[in-house]
Amino acid sequence: MTNRERVFQAYLVSAARLGDRKAMERLAEMCGPRLLAHAGRLLDDRQSAEDVVQSAWIDILHGLPRLADDRAFMPWALRIVSRRVVHVIRRRQRQRRLASQLRPEAPESATSQGPPAADAATIRALIDRLDAPHRATLALFYLEDLSVAEVAVALDIPAGTVKSRLTTARHKLRAFLKGETDEQDR
Repeated sequence: MTNRERVFQAYLVSAARLGDRKAMERLAEMCGPRLLAHAGRLLDDRQSAEDVVQSAWIDILHGLPRLADDRAFMPWALRIVSRRVVHVIRRRQRQRRLASQLRPEAPESATSQGPPAADAATIRALIDRLDAPHRATLALFYLEDLSVAEVAVALDIPAGTVKSRLTTARHKLRAFLKGETDEQDR
């Protein structure tokens, strides 16, 4: 995001806070795709991601009067989306536990995919192998181009945890790549 876009976004936030409906709509148009991409990366389900972002916008618009810094809007909004995602994931986990208690030995479906054709697809597949916290941290830092401090705000974790997750994720990706290379060389 360019500095000009950040300034315009801060203006929209300020106008939306004052009740300007057009500013709210423009803010949703401007930031909605990034929020949806973030939720989609965490949930791997477009429909659930859309639902999460839609409900998050209600919290975002109601919370605007309490936002102290208009320039911090995006990390703040990402944190709201992240919290909504956590609720969805927890609900899914409860449902899975309940389902597994009802049918304790349900076989897991095993689907195997061949090696990805492009390097980008390979990296994406390796990132998908990471757990959700590491995936989210990588995505916000590299794909959303947020700073460590902004990622910390978005995920509601300390900056040191962001750095630790980035380091761990990089090491895991290197190990995955080395493992992929070793397997292909055999």
